[in-house]
Amino acid sequence: MEDPVAEIPGVIHRLTQSQPSDQRATIEKYFTPSASFTHPFCRTGSFEGSRWLIWCIYRWYKIMSPRIDLTVEGVAYDEKNLILYVNISQVFRIWAIPFYNAPVSLVTVLKLARQPPLPPHPSYSTPINPNDRNGSLSKSEKPLYYIQSQNDLYQVNQFFKFFSQFGILSGLLFLLQFVSTAICILGATVFWPVSWVEQNVIGGNREKSIAEAARG
Repeated sequence: MEDPVAEIPGVIHRLTQSQPSDQRATIEKYFTPSASFTHPFCRTGSFEGSRWLIWCIYRWYKIMSPRIDLTVEGVAYDEKNLILYVNISQVFRIWAIPFYNAPVSLVTVLKLARQPPLPPHPSYSTPINPNDRNGSLSKSEKPLYYIQSQNDLYQVNQFFKFFSQFGILSGLLFLLQFVSTAICILGATVFWPVSWVEQNVIGGNREKSIAEAARG
């Protein structure tokens, strides 16, 4: 990619909504050979050739759900650390399970690597220039951005939607989260002296133990 922010929505749509050959070509083009993939259900690790495992995951993803409704809601780019944060909403359906659908939202964290263009894949990319059969690159060619790792992050209630239809588990978790908030309120009220000691004796988050504070 030359412009990660502008190009990544199209890359994601091709990964999730294109034909098998286009899907594989997209992985070969935009992921490094040692790219890793992390998801609540699976992970690949990073090693030479791990990109093939990513293709297998995306292929099975499309086999299970041939028609996926997906929207890229927003993209944020940490240019200093070469990290893309992509907010995605999708509706995942499994064709073998009638009436199954999982409308979920997630944030995909993409760690990028900036390097000279990779040689085209012999089977899934455009042919190499006949005057450059070894795929050698000119030093003047501009480095591109490739995906070094993908990490899909789901809130717990979104993750539960894969397992429960009609939002049953998600609804229970929703109530449990409010119960946890009530416990936080109770704890903050009952144990307010601890906060008073931290504020007036220890001094906030400074590296000073209670014993040190007692000694003055």
